[in-house]
Amino acid sequence: MQAKVNKVKGASSSRTKALGGRVRAPGDKSISHRALILGALARGTTRITGLLEGDDILHTAEAMQGFGADVSRDIIDQEPVWTVTGANWKSPEHEIDFGNAGTGARLIMGAAAGFPLKANYTGDASLSSRPMGRVLTPLRKMGATFKSDDDKLPITQKKGGKLKAINFTPPHASAQVKSALLLAGLNAEGTTEIIESRPTRDHTENMFEAFGVPVKRKTSSMGNHISIEGPAALTATPVNVPGDPSSAAFLIAAALIVPGSDIIIENVMMNPARTGLFEVLTRMGAFIRNDNFRRSGGETIADIHVKHSKLTGVDVPASQVPSMVDEYPILAVCAAYAHGRTDMRGLGELRVKESDRLAGTFDLLKANGVIVEMQEDSLHVTGGDVEGGGIVATHHDHRLAMSALILGLGAEKPVRIDDASMIATSFPSFFDLMAEIGAKIKVAK
Repeated sequence: MQAKVNKVKGASSSRTKALGGRVRAPGDKSISHRALILGALARGTTRITGLLEGDDILHTAEAMQGFGADVSRDIIDQEPVWTVTGANWKSPEHEIDFGNAGTGARLIMGAAAGFPLKANYTGDASLSSRPMGRVLTPLRKMGATFKSDDDKLPITQKKGGKLKAINFTPPHASAQVKSALLLAGLNAEGTTEIIESRPTRDHTENMFEAFGVPVKRKTSSMGNHISIEGPAALTATPVNVPGDPSSAAFLIAAALIVPGSDIIIENVMMNPARTGLFEVLTRMGAFIRNDNFRRSGGETIADIHVKHSKLTGVDVPASQVPSMVDEYPILAVCAAYAHGRTDMRGLGELRVKESDRLAGTFDLLKANGVIVEMQEDSLHVTGGDVEGGGIVATHHDHRLAMSALILGLGAEKPVRIDDASMIATSFPSFFDLMAEIGAKIKVAK
């Protein structure tokens, strides 16, 4: 079933001549997780094309098999096609290993809570340090029982099924929490409603509707209300996974900072809840043009044309966080090459990602001579020429690793990272695509 993912150790990047070409963005990670999970819950067989075949997604595919779904991968017309036949989930014979996948972990625990099964969940060292209470607490209110130390992995689901619907307002706006509760709500009696103070990515809502489950959405003075009536059954439907804007961000940043660059990135999802980075970069003066708009799988996609641009520092308020929470490291890289100061605020959520991503971003810039200041939940970057020459500790964080390598493409001296193996979790074709557009990146295999 698994696709082969290339593994590397360290890597380095150095000043590059103008980048050019037309490349296709890899499948979106968020949609890929959800396609497999919804397919495993649905009646019938779901056919998935464009699935991201990174480590995180492969862990989710294995988890679906563990719960009893039939998951297979074939090559049709030289393209991988995945099929998932849904099942009434059962207790897995072995522990469910999420690897480094926080999205997979939280969504799957929500989905499994709706079934009368027992399961043992685990993950790698990075994921095991991340908080799961934000999902476990509302799932317990719905009637599920979990055992863990400090609400972190490893976690055992002791009891599920016979859930009661709840009305819940997450203390922090989170698409993962919202999605976990909606998935649990499929097997809960009554109306499951989530009220979010700020809009978050709505892929789960869009895909529920594509799989035949109505979702009610409204706004009030309290925020956005999202609800479903349970129990509800999903019906299998084909899914064509669009390109990942979070992965496209690295290609966009590379073109912006390397003089003379001119590239086109095809098939990028343009969901407004995911394109905050593009809006900020445009405010900074970036040439980013979206062409060839079309619809696929409930999402708008487009081709993105990017040219090297002279950027200017801007203020990035906390209200931007939900639409670009994963893109702050690469925004900070762009800010390092911008004229003036870029202030990024409201970044507390970055401290509980795959690593303390806020501190990691500060360290990678500091190690390469960039003027940068960090406070509890903010980052302030003063741009200009980048010296480079640093060795960056990635802390097993794929976005820090890729951001550091992009930084090196315009720096005076090469930038090195200690470990590039985790890039395969979200962007297994990163090195191939960067080479295709002409980037000077060396990997140690």
